[in-house]
Amino acid sequence: MSKTYTVITGTVGMDAHVIGTKVLSRAFREAGFNVIELGMQTPPEEFIKAAQETGADAILMSSLYGMAEYDLRGFKEKCLEAGLEDVILYLGGLLGVTRHDFAEDELKFKKMGFDRVYPPEADLKSAIDDLKGDLKMRDEM
Repeated sequence: MSKTYTVITGTVGMDAHVIGTKVLSRAFREAGFNVIELGMQTPPEEFIKAAQETGADAILMSSLYGMAEYDLRGFKEKCLEAGLEDVILYLGGLLGVTRHDFAEDELKFKKMGFDRVYPPEADLKSAIDDLKGDLKMRDEM
C-alpha cells in the first residue's frame, strides 16, 4: 500500500468480547494500516465520531453477544448523515442471539449497509486482503 489507510476497530453495543478486536487490530497494524482501537462496549455513534475525527477509511466492528441487528439498526444511514459515504463498513462475529445460518446473517447485514460480513472463525489474512481490494476499488472510482 502506498498510502497509509486508517481503520477504526472495536466491539459494538454492550459487547465485552474484546480479545478478537485486539487480534484484528494487531493484524491490520502489522499489515501497514493506521488502527484506532475503540475497545469494548462501544456505542455505534462512537465509531462514527472516531471516523469523522480521524478521516478513517473503514470501520471494522465486532459483535459476539448476538445483538448486532439491534445495535446497528440505522447505522449506515447515520454514517451517511455524518458525511461518511466513502467509509467502508465491515462486521464480524456471532450476529444473532442463537447460532444462525451465516448466509442469512450476511444477507441481512449487507442489506443494512455493511460492505462485508464475516463469521467468527474468519481468516484475518482474507479480511486484510478484502479491505485492500475494497480500498483500491473505492480509490479508483
